[in-house]
Amino acid sequence: MNFKRKNILQRSIILSAAARRFLVVLFILNSSFLISSCGIYSFTGTSLSPDIKTFTIVNFNMGTAGGPSDLPQKLTEQLKEYFQKNTSLTLQQNGGDLLLEGTITGYDVLAAAPTANDQAGLNRLNVTIQVRFTNAKDETKNFDQSFTYFADFPQDQTLNQNESRLLPTIQENLVQQIFNKSAADW
Repeated sequence: MNFKRKNILQRSIILSAAARRFLVVLFILNSSFLISSCGIYSFTGTSLSPDIKTFTIVNFNMGTAGGPSDLPQKLTEQLKEYFQKNTSLTLQQNGGDLLLEGTITGYDVLAAAPTANDQAGLNRLNVTIQVRFTNAKDETKNFDQSFTYFADFPQDQTLNQNESRLLPTIQENLVQQIFNKSAADW
């Protein structure tokens, strides 16, 4: 009798495990159906319409004195790479569904964190870009906006000593701000 009771208990545990697996598979299939039927949702957080297939990024310009001469090109390339990595859009030289154009309008070192002696405790490298975004499929998404990001460095050091360390962080944040405004609509 003990053997039969043990056998019945084992079968109910096996059935229970099989039932749990079935429910998990059912949940996953149901969830994927709901997400794919939404149309404009993506795991990268973009809110692009499904009819948008391409993008064009015109080389950025330097519209201010100061700053490395290759900064516009670096920003342009980083933005292209970011779009390619975080969307399924195809890069086109001209005529993309989305168009981004930009000009670096500010490259300034400012005093930050004043001390009691009216001296700067820190210096701040501030980079500003004016970006024009055109969505050929939905004109309500178009914008012409300024984006700024900065990084601080010690006041007893020069910009030349810190520029190569600060610029990658500034560029990365500017690219993310532009992407969020244009593709994620934040």
